[in-house]
Order: sequence, then structure tokens, then C-alpha cells
Amino acid sequence: MRLLVLSFAAGILWLQHQGDLPDVAVLVVAAAVAAIAAALGRRVRFAGVALALLAAALAGAAWAGWRAQERLADALPIGNEGRDIEITGVVAGLPQVIERGLRFDFDVEQSGATVPAHISLAWYRGWQAQDDDDLHAAPEIRAGERWRLLVRLKRPHSNVNPHGFDYEAWLFERDIRAAGYVRKSERNARLDERVDRPAYWVERLRQSVRDRFQRILGDVPYAGILVALAVGDQQSIESGYWRTFARTGVTHLLSVSGLHVTMVAGLVAWLAGWGWRRVPALALRLPTQKAMAAAGMLAAFAYALLAGFEVPAQRTLYMLIVVALAVWSGRNFSSSRVLSVALAIVLALDPWAVLAVGFWLSFGAVGLLFYIGTGRLGKEHWLAAWGRAQWAVTLGMIPALLALFQQFSLVSPIANAVAIPLVSMVITPLALLGTLPLLGEPLLHLGHWLTDILMQLLQWLATSRWAVWQQQAPPAWTVGLALFGIGWLVLPRGFPSRWLGAVALAPLILIPAPRPAEGEALVRMLDIGQGLAVHIQTAQHDMLYDTGPMYSLDADAGDRLIIPYLRAVGVRRLDMLMVSHQDNDHAGGAGVVLTVLPATVLSSSLPNYHPLNTIAPSSHRCQDGDRWQWDGVSFEVLYPAAGDYEAKGTTNSRSCVLKISTPTDSILLTGDIEAKTEAKLLARHGSEIAAAVVLPPHHGSRTSSSAAFIQGVSPRLALISTGYRNRFGHPATEVVERYTQAGVEMRRTDLEGALSIRLTAGGVAVETERQRRPRYWHGA
Repeated sequence: MRLLVLSFAAGILWLQHQGDLPDVAVLVVAAAVAAIAAALGRRVRFAGVALALLAAALAGAAWAGWRAQERLADALPIGNEGRDIEITGVVAGLPQVIERGLRFDFDVEQSGATVPAHISLAWYRGWQAQDDDDLHAAPEIRAGERWRLLVRLKRPHSNVNPHGFDYEAWLFERDIRAAGYVRKSERNARLDERVDRPAYWVERLRQSVRDRFQRILGDVPYAGILVALAVGDQQSIESGYWRTFARTGVTHLLSVSGLHVTMVAGLVAWLAGWGWRRVPALALRLPTQKAMAAAGMLAAFAYALLAGFEVPAQRTLYMLIVVALAVWSGRNFSSSRVLSVALAIVLALDPWAVLAVGFWLSFGAVGLLFYIGTGRLGKEHWLAAWGRAQWAVTLGMIPALLALFQQFSLVSPIANAVAIPLVSMVITPLALLGTLPLLGEPLLHLGHWLTDILMQLLQWLATSRWAVWQQQAPPAWTVGLALFGIGWLVLPRGFPSRWLGAVALAPLILIPAPRPAEGEALVRMLDIGQGLAVHIQTAQHDMLYDTGPMYSLDADAGDRLIIPYLRAVGVRRLDMLMVSHQDNDHAGGAGVVLTVLPATVLSSSLPNYHPLNTIAPSSHRCQDGDRWQWDGVSFEVLYPAAGDYEAKGTTNSRSCVLKISTPTDSILLTGDIEAKTEAKLLARHGSEIAAAVVLPPHHGSRTSSSAAFIQGVSPRLALISTGYRNRFGHPATEVVERYTQAGVEMRRTDLEGALSIRLTAGGVAVETERQRRPRYWHGA
């Protein structure tokens, strides 16, 4: 059974990595083949096993494909993007406070046009903007209310970068098939204060608990942690705390994990058993063990619902259900069989669970614990068993953490030794008891006091320079080899040559990231929305040209996209950061980049008083005539000249223009220069601005890319970095037509994800991230 479940999971995993779904006929054939293979598997011994495994894999692919086709059919038509549409429906989840209003999931019941059944909406409060009608006061909204709203929607879309988080996959897994915002309208109204459906009851209860915690605790710093532990609302935790958790390796504890569900179930089961034994009539009617199993299962189910029913909680709940059924039936199931049944149930209900990081970490950790706990003779002291389990999980998670996040915490054994018992056995129960009306308030304050003590320890550990190991994303084969090595390394004491397992870990850390050859360059335009960030890499050097926008007060492209990308491709320091000009969409992420990643020099057109100049160890103005060479690749600044800094003009007109040349080809990076500056470039440099590849100035704005400029550069390829359905209309239709008429091929980040240009001896090669990593939900 265990192999069949793994094959079923493999089929689902294979389908979730496809760029296009098989059609219905193919899925029907796959299901038929699966049935035939299963039947033949009973008659032929060895071939039968292989056929049965193939049957399970095909069944998994067919099941996941059928579910995916159903979900894809519930899409927002392209013609309905950006239109005002009146809808009626129910607030389906916890409303979340965002920088300028609220965000909430919404179940659509009626609409004036075709829209998906489940969407995500933002309702903004008043804010200075060109269109104040779109930004108005958001009222108090509660889960389970029915509203009539005027909205404007767009299809799911996200940034797609190498090694980056796939937000479209996250939305697809949660069945959010469109996102948008509420428009100002006199017809916007609450129609019903409560819609009586079980799912809405749960969400309303979660919101009531969150409101109660916030009312009792007020503005204390760690109230959000207690909220997250009680109702699974991770948005309540400040973003800065998550960095502390990541650096100390305790992130799994500060969300509702399987460990918390198990501890709550165990505590309730123990209390039920203690009381059951003291009532002879009950003990005679139903054995105490069965009563304990039922109580624990019900407690786990209630807590999992209250906490949002995420994958780790689901996995634990299903495992506890299997254990409870085994107790009631009088049968004894092996731990591996219990885990496989839980895996099958999770994937049957949610075939997209394999896309979640928590799925791999959760099942991987539990599987490893079962692996080290089986086949051992003799009784082990509880402290020794706990230490061995802690060692095995810490070691076993390293390949997954490096593959997923390119880092793992070196201080996590110390942090978890304190945090696991304190959070799971004390703080979480206190948070749950804090939901009760009588004793809740003092227990919540006690829980916060203990959380404060824990956070002081975690923050002290996180500040250490050696808290985290960070490196490039390892090749897939090194991850597989490392997992095998860990399995060998944690075998029972006395097993011969266990040290060979450590040898198998070496490639995971030692294999360097690939780099261009001497005289070649990789130029990668990242997909960062409406803005610009370009990574230039030669054989031994790395440069970043612009750093994308600041999205909000606590989020920018540097922190969310650029730093994770640079870490994944093996960049530990920048030889130069060039900020073309000070506009937010080009310089918004520079502060984080300079703080997190050392840069030898900052070159920019920023004014001398700009704070970025004080962060960089060395800074200077970019200036016409600056030239240098790295690894056989030439770099030359063509604009601005010294006098251009004194002349009147916008910040766009002082953008640093950089030309990068290999022995065979070149690329021109232009910032946000406009037509007047283009004319200056042509007058000063003439044919020197010619390049095989160009970044059309100002994201393809109609104020740039004059016909004379395009003719002077004479590019074969144009790369545009712009946001999906951006409010500026970039790239302008007339600009696209100019490049097209000149025979220039155009590539865009909003349509194709990150754009990678390789300037090699064989010429210019372009690769798009959506082409390299196609998924059937992208753009759907």
C-alpha cells in the first residue's frame, strides 16, 4: 500500500510540473490504463508490481488533471479585466489589514458579468492619488457577511524569476481565480450580517478570537504571535519577526504545525482519560482508550479548523484519525502505513498540496522521525531519544531548506531546544485557553510574557554573524544524494561506515553555481513588476543595474525578489551597484540590497545628499567616459556628462546609460531617459550607441524611443521591464509599433517573466523564465 500511495503522489507531482494539461480524452485513457494495469498486477508477480505502481501513478495524474481542468474552467474572461462589475457574495475568510485598507477573500454568488466563484478583493481607504474615486474609506468587514460591491478585477498574475516564489501557484492552490479592488459606488452595501454556512461560522469564530486577543493585549509587541498560534493568522505577525524566526530555524513553531495539533490532541485525550476512569458507568460502557482516542481526534479536528486547516495541520489530523480508527477497531497499524494513509487523504482532497513548501517539510520531518524510530532494540531514555530526534530532523531538513530557501540556521538546535517545549507545551495551550471567556485575559498576558522571554533569546541568537548558512541553490542531483547520505548517517549506532553518509552531503555545499565563460556575459532582467532590476554577471564579477520599486513601507523588490534571487545564483557580494536615477521604481530596493549584500561601489546619478550614498562603502556619480573591463567584457557609461548634472531637468533626464560589450555583441541599458536625452546621446556618441540588445528607455513610454534613437541603436532585440496591466500603459502602442517596423524582436517581463540574455561567442541567446519553467496555471 505504501508504494502505491507514493506512486499516486508521484503521478500528481508529475502533472503539477506540466506546462499544458492533457485533454479529457487523454485523462480517460490514463484512467482506463490504470484500471487494466491494476487488474493485470494481480496475476503476474514481478511485472504485476510494476504495473500496479504505474496504475497508481496514472490514477494520480488523471485525478489531479481532472481537478485542474475544473479549476481552470472557472476563470475571469480577458475581456472582463479592468471593467467595473457589480457582484454579490459573502466574505469568505479573515479580513487582513494592509497598508491602505483591507484585503479579504470573497465568494461570488451573483454578478453582472462572468467572474470566478472565489476571488480576492482589496478595499482601500482614502489616500492621495490621481483617482480618488478608487480609494475610499473601507468599512468594518466581518467574515460571513453578504455584500453587494462594485469591483474591478484582473486575472491572477505574479512575478516569475529563477528560483523565485510562484505566487500564481499559491493563488491557484487556494482557488483564488481573480483579484481586484472595490470601487466607490453608492450601491456598495452590506446585505446580510450573517450567512449561515459551516465554513463561514468557522471564519467568523476565528475573527472573533482575533478581535478578542487584540482587545485584551492591545499594542503589545507579540500579540500577533499568540493570534497566529490560536487561529493560524500568520499575517498578524510583523514581517521583521519572520526574519528572526528564519535565522533561528523556528519558523515551523510560530505557525500552527503538526506538533501543536498533536500536543493539543494529546492533552485533551489525557484529560478525557483522567475523567473517564473516574466514572465507572462510562468506563464500563466504553473502554477508556477508545474514549481518549475519540476525544483526541475531535480536539485535533477542532483546532485544525480554528487554525485555518493548513497542510501540516491536515497531515496530523488525518494521522490521528487513522490511529483513532485503529484503536476503535482493535488493529495495530505501522507508523509508515499511518503516514501513507495521511498522504493519500491530503492529496486526494488537495492535489495542489505538493506545490506547498509546508507539504514537503511536514511530511519529510515526520517520515524522518518514523525512520529513525523503527527497528531499534531496547528502551531508550527519553532525553536521549529526544536529542536523537532533534539531531535527525535538523540534519534531515538541510537538503530541503537549501533547495527551497538556499539557507539553513546554524543556531536552530539551540533555538529549538528551548522553543519547541515552550511554544508547544506552554504558550500554545495558553493561547487556546485565552479564547475562553473567564480565565482568558490573565492567561493571555502570561502567554505574552513567556513569548517576550523567548523572543529575547531568539533575537540574540539571530544577531550572530554565524546564525545562518547561505549559499547558491544546489543542483537537484546533489539534493537526492544528500538525502540518501542522511538516511545512511542516522542509521542505528553500530551500523558499519555510517560516516559515508557525511561524504554524500559534500556536493550539496561544494558544487558552485554556473557562471559565464571568459569574454562572455549573462544579463538577466528580473521580473519585478513596474520598475527595473538587471543583474549582469561575468566569469568573476557581478553587477546590479537598478533595484526595482518599494511596494510598501515594509516591502520592496530588494527584500522580496532581488536578494533571494542573488543568493540562489551564488552571488555573495556585488562588485558594483548602479542606480540609474532616484525614482522609486528604480531605486526603491537599493537600501535593502546595500544592507544585506556587500557592494564594493555604488555608482549612480543620485544627489550627494541621498541617504544611499552613506550606506555604500564607496560611492560616486556615474559619468560619461567611465570605462572598465571585467573578465574580457567591457563596460562604458555614455551618459550623463558632468554638465548634465547642473542642467535643469527631471531625474529621468539624468539616468545612467550603460553599454556592456563582449567581443561579439553588446547591450545598452538606458534607465528612464526621454527623447531629448536620446538626441544628446546621438549627438555626442553617434554610432557608439549601436547595440544588438537595448532596453527601451522608460519602459517603452511614449516620451522615449524616438525613431532616430531606434535607428541609431539598430538593435535586433528589445527588452521591456513593466508591470502587468500597469496604470501607465507601458509599453505604449506607438512605441511597440516603431520597434516592430524597425524589425526589432520585443520581449516583455509582464508576459514572459524574467528575461535572460547570454552574450556568447556564438551570438545572443535569449531565454524567458515562463518558457523555461512553464506551468499550466500561468496566465490562466
